[in-house]
Amino acid sequence: MKAIVQDNYGSHEALELEDVDKPEIADDEVLVRVRAASVHVGDWILLTGSPYVMRLATGLRKPKNRVPGTDVAGTVEAVGKNVERLRPGDEVFGWCAGAFAEYASASEEQFVKKPANLTFEEAAAVGVSASTALQLLRDDGKIHPGQKVLINGASGGVGTFAVQIAKAFGADVTGVTSTKNVEMVRSIGADHVIDYTREDFRKGTARYDFILDNVGNDSMARTRRALTPLGTLISNGGGHSDGKLGRTVRTLLVSMFVRQQAGPTVKTQNRDDLVVLKGLVESGKVTPVVDQTYPLIGTPEAIGYVGAGHARGTVVITV
Repeated sequence: MKAIVQDNYGSHEALELEDVDKPEIADDEVLVRVRAASVHVGDWILLTGSPYVMRLATGLRKPKNRVPGTDVAGTVEAVGKNVERLRPGDEVFGWCAGAFAEYASASEEQFVKKPANLTFEEAAAVGVSASTALQLLRDDGKIHPGQKVLINGASGGVGTFAVQIAKAFGADVTGVTSTKNVEMVRSIGADHVIDYTREDFRKGTARYDFILDNVGNDSMARTRRALTPLGTLISNGGGHSDGKLGRTVRTLLVSMFVRQQAGPTVKTQNRDDLVVLKGLVESGKVTPVVDQTYPLIGTPEAIGYVGAGHARGTVVITV
């Protein structure tokens, strides 16, 4: 089968399209014919291998997994003898190791049936970005109806899902984005949209119960000025590699002394959240925003585009 492979850490130029063996499945796994896979910032971070401490888990000198990519949608090709929920021919979405390929395999627990109202490209976009947004708002922010919520970086992968999920939770949502994305952010449900090229929400009079900062290009102290006295700031931005690690450490330290600053938490994909997101999609409360689609051979370019911070919504690979 055709697959994108990475034998060294580096830029997107380290990725190549090669013929590799089709994955073999264990008794509790399924083999999926990949129809689409999405790209997120984590793919860029794994590509660069920075910060270096990450390599303790991903491989010291080169990646343990030659085929990158996690978020995937496709058709079940084969199932192990212990698989109960899925059958060949089922259209599914979920996560795996090695999504940038013609076939991928993973545990049955990592896939659910695709919502009928989504294309494969849209379903692939409901991955780590959507799970992260859900956990940040529901678990960390504990968002509830009537709260005033601001999403800084509302047009990115996490941001577009965060706007919609916050609305689904009954919040009054303000999205902050650039001029070219104002109408898009409004179209996905934001009650108010601020064009940061014309207005700085930190200098305004509005106060928010919760701020999710996906950008991180300003001091946390300045951003907290836009909170109500009992408000909470979650800092989810701060760069793609070493810069993000440094900001995460600072966030942890500040959160120990400042009540309004939430500390960093680990986000992991799981089946329960995938089912919740599927329900939000099927009810029409959440619709993935797909920026661009690339063919499998264009994966290096797609990851470079995401790594440069240009993506609006989610970038998708079609296979």
